[in-house]
Amino acid sequence: MTMTEPVAPVALPNRRTLPAEEQHATELAFLAAHDDGPRPPGWALTPRAVVTFVCGSGGETLELPGSRQAKGDGGAVPPARLAITPKFVGERSLVERCVVTLAGERGLLLVGEPGTAKSMLSELLAAAVCGTSALTVQGTAGTTEDAFRYGWNYALLLAQGPSRQALVDSPVLSAMRSGRVARIEEITRCLPEVQDALVSILSDRRLSVPELAGTPDALTPAAPGFTVIATANLRDRGVSEMSAALKRRFNFETVAPIADPAAEAALVRGQATAVVRRAGAAFGVDDAVLDALVTVFRDLRSGRSAEGWDVERPGTVMSTAEAVQVAASLGVAAAYLPGGDVLDLVPGHLLGVVRKDDPADHARLLGYWDGPVRRRAEDGSAMWRRLWDLRENLR
Repeated sequence: MTMTEPVAPVALPNRRTLPAEEQHATELAFLAAHDDGPRPPGWALTPRAVVTFVCGSGGETLELPGSRQAKGDGGAVPPARLAITPKFVGERSLVERCVVTLAGERGLLLVGEPGTAKSMLSELLAAAVCGTSALTVQGTAGTTEDAFRYGWNYALLLAQGPSRQALVDSPVLSAMRSGRVARIEEITRCLPEVQDALVSILSDRRLSVPELAGTPDALTPAAPGFTVIATANLRDRGVSEMSAALKRRFNFETVAPIADPAAEAALVRGQATAVVRRAGAAFGVDDAVLDALVTVFRDLRSGRSAEGWDVERPGTVMSTAEAVQVAASLGVAAAYLPGGDVLDLVPGHLLGVVRKDDPADHARLLGYWDGPVRRRAEDGSAMWRRLWDLRENLR
């Protein structure tokens, strides 16, 4: 738990983050060659391979038949044998339902509390289904219909009037033309009248451009394979209710918090390690500290401790994503500001998370310290005894 020596920096790639289709290009090429079963029109992988890509091969090393060890896209040769890593921590049945929805060319809406990896799941599904996750609209209160339909190059528009050359495709329209997946992040952040621009696109599967009436470009039909994946944090402030008509065009799937404590702790360590590496250092936080951190988040999130003691839940969302950020902050501090016990930093970072929304959550965090933290300390745990001694840091 104590860091006294500076950690040597690690080499960094030129790009800080990579989209899923680039980060996992080897696995995607392998799965495309491994499973030659039937594929829906426009799909890069079979539905079964998409599920395997997202959920992993369960530790099994898959092997390509010799006849399929051919060059993949871009001239890349997939390896002969490969174990597919799990990328989403959740129920396999949820991923299977999502894949079935997309195979039926129906809209998919991933809902749930913030920080439950809805965006990551959306990105992974799009990368596996059509080879790109880049056709994305970020929903905000300022998003206009142009983001779902089309815009104009006004220099060309003024020079030559409405034409195909002057038309600027939205990510959704680009996905329609190419038969790929369009992603819409935080769809309920958009105003209702903007959201409803999707109703006719999802039901009629075509988009009209009245300004080009009388030309072949006046109507764009959706190519086979086109569909939409949207995400929504229904608990957030500023949410706009979706119309009943739009809701009927989507299959709703709820992405719940991670149920298994060990799986959540492993995810927090893996994601925090990646963040610290991007900061130029190695991750040096003990597993025991991470376990305690994840335990605090899970207790406050559920309103009940692992031992069954009641806990007053704060108003803010104690998500896995927030736990990752705290763990990453601990890792950066241990790497660049060594000299103390990294556990001493935990209460301050927790206070920063809890007080984001409601000042009254400060008292709830103190109540948690006076309840489960104190009781665990009294049971003889050195880790929790140290955390109890740090209660003054929450003032």
